[in-house]
Amino acid sequence: MKRLAYYTVELASPDGGWGRLQELSADARRASEQLTREGVAVRFVRSVFVPEDETCFYLYEAASADDVREAVRRAELPFELVSEAVEVSRGGGR
Repeated sequence: MKRLAYYTVELASPDGGWGRLQELSADARRASEQLTREGVAVRFVRSVFVPEDETCFYLYEAASADDVREAVRRAELPFELVSEAVEVSRGGGR
């Protein structure tokens, strides 16, 4: 079994504007759940919207960037970039 990693998807500004963000997020979640039922482990984790920059990122967990791209394609999301992300845990205090 492949190791799962985190990936970010940078969305392009959607038709109709950022007011559709909840709808797009629901589409992203449904597409990843559909792929998982088909045996491709893809999990939509969360969205991060930065209104000041009018930028939105989706965070996925998957075995490959190609699996994430397929989830994004199925959700018909306007995207610009898929990149592997690195999780940095906060260390405990002494």
